[in-house]
Amino acid sequence: MTDIEFRVDLPDKFDYALRLARKYALQGQAQLVVAADADTIDAIDTALWDRSAAEFLPHCKADAPEEVLRRSPVVLAQSSQGADDALPHGVLLNLGAAVPKGFERFERLIELVGTADGDREDGRERWRHYKSRGYALRHQSAFGERT
Repeated sequence: MTDIEFRVDLPDKFDYALRLARKYALQGQAQLVVAADADTIDAIDTALWDRSAAEFLPHCKADAPEEVLRRSPVVLAQSSQGADDALPHGVLLNLGAAVPKGFERFERLIELVGTADGDREDGRERWRHYKSRGYALRHQSAFGERT
């Protein structure tokens, strides 16, 4: 069963996602799939390319050839694409408003929830969805508290 963790009260989900992607890539333990809307995926792609050479993070979009997908530590996927068999199934990082399609194929799902009211309500809705299906959920605040 997928391990699900919510990280909430994030003042800047975008920046947090970039830092988390870098952490996962440097650890090399599992591939990270970042799910978000098309505009956010494009912005993350640009931000990752704009880093200095020393900070460059290898990544690709989900429509890359299979060989590239297998070798990329970070894969950027539109939330609407879902988790098809071509994508790695290590860790899914969701920046989207809805429950990502195919999340159950991943070993781990990290849900990011910002401080905006709409984002909080979307996060609560996703929490209820997972909880109603019997997933054990963990919660971590941007302030360090865990449950």
